[in-house]
Amino acid sequence: MNFLGKTLMITGGTGSFGNAVLKRFLDTDISEIRIFSRDEKKQDDMRKAYNHPKLKFYLGDVRDFSSVLTATRGVDFIYHAAALKQVPSCEFHPMEAVKTNVLGTENVLEAAIRNGVKRVVCLSTDKAVYPINAMGISKAMMEKVMVAKSRNIDENNTIICGTRYGNVMASRGSVIPLFVDQIRAGKPITITDPNMTRFMMTLDDAVDLVLYAFEHGTNGDIFVQKAPAATIETLTKAILEMVDKQDYPVQVMGTRHGEKLYEALLSREEMVCAEDMGEYYRIPPDLRDLNYAKFVEEGDISISSVEDYNSHNTERLDIEGMKKLLLKLEFMRAFAAGDYIHPEG
Repeated sequence: MNFLGKTLMITGGTGSFGNAVLKRFLDTDISEIRIFSRDEKKQDDMRKAYNHPKLKFYLGDVRDFSSVLTATRGVDFIYHAAALKQVPSCEFHPMEAVKTNVLGTENVLEAAIRNGVKRVVCLSTDKAVYPINAMGISKAMMEKVMVAKSRNIDENNTIICGTRYGNVMASRGSVIPLFVDQIRAGKPITITDPNMTRFMMTLDDAVDLVLYAFEHGTNGDIFVQKAPAATIETLTKAILEMVDKQDYPVQVMGTRHGEKLYEALLSREEMVCAEDMGEYYRIPPDLRDLNYAKFVEEGDISISSVEDYNSHNTERLDIEGMKKLLLKLEFMRAFAAGDYIHPEG
């Protein structure tokens, strides 16, 4: 995809994903990158840290349509990352999750269509598959809004597609920086359930997935990157071995509000129609209308013959494999060497 002279906007751009995109794009031939968020302090921190003429900041909230409409004027591409992502906080404030994750997405997509934005990639989560918590339910609804919005627009004007990924290591809210901080403070590591499994992805993986969707997506597509998983116990032991603290105290505090034992990246129903693209799956939209006239052809795959793609049945990392993945993180390499830098720089 050619970014020469183009303008990219990142909603929620002051977060971990936004910073990772900036590091990938700032020195390319892109003309302008707009950071859209409601956090004035983080915007000011980014402005000072990058001090780059291509970087522009727009203060606003995806809940406020007028602020989104203004910010998207003249924009070619949007990465929609703004969201409430913390499972426990969304459990206590579910309507806040709806306002940001569902209604906010509707605002971004409507503004994009009105202003002739060429491509929009919406970022979702594995928690949207078989959701049991408010955050996952709101993200599942976000995906439905994205697919529904994409049905009735001309691809020559705007393409809307999405991505779905699992735990992004060292992103805001990730347990890895929490564990590191607890070790540095001499406090016991607190884990929920040692047998809980989670997909493991780096921020670079997340950016690669969005770029792949950006390059290959058509209206209504959702892309998933195949990813390994690990138990929380394996993750904890890998971190402790990296700093030679195998006997460090670990406390099990139990599952928090709304948490699942394992996460799925594709449902069984989606696996039936998913296209295997090597490192990724493409989930095409269901383009039937409400006049259900299609009959099952002989030889069609039955839902009962497949299973979902989840963190229990994907590639399982052992301690050594987890350590290799952790060493891809700059702040973990520094921590293992006896130094420390904050994961967000």
